[in-house]
Amino acid sequence: MVQTALAFLALAASGTAAQAIQNPAFHPGPLFPQYSQVATVETARPLPDNAAFKVAFDIAERADPGELNRALVSATRFIDMHVENGVPEANIQLALVIHGGAVKDLTRTDVYEAGAGEPNANAELVAALLDYGVSIEVCGQSAAAQGVSANDLLPGVEMALSAMTAHALLQQDGYTLNPF
Repeated sequence: MVQTALAFLALAASGTAAQAIQNPAFHPGPLFPQYSQVATVETARPLPDNAAFKVAFDIAERADPGELNRALVSATRFIDMHVENGVPEANIQLALVIHGGAVKDLTRTDVYEAGAGEPNANAELVAALLDYGVSIEVCGQSAAAQGVSANDLLPGVEMALSAMTAHALLQQDGYTLNPF
């Protein structure tokens, strides 16, 4: 138990899946093995057979140029750890609300590269999340402040009026907010 907690803290502090690979407590997730690292955990509170999740992630921090956005990787880990523990894929619905500097991580590769000088490392990750059925909405207010248009976004990423609006509508639709 203590080792699992220490392994989790090490992963959280490191912020990179690559470092988790070196930790024997973690292994590639079942659906996103190239992004997600999960630990097998014996819990005192097993997941109910009918567990279902509708979870919104609030993502504002931009990744370093050319690096994966940690919060996007966390979304893959959320899916993987629950699927690995018996939650049917159909019972996991995620929505990502992107604002602040993270908006740039959701721009097309040519747009991203023109600003950062490196290819957008998040493009394939975003495509994988969208293929799974994750909803990704960018705050229109943050986008406007950064000169990003709807045409600048990666395919499948939608522009919302604002992050506040997106969260309000998601809550009305039964989504809870992931505090991490």
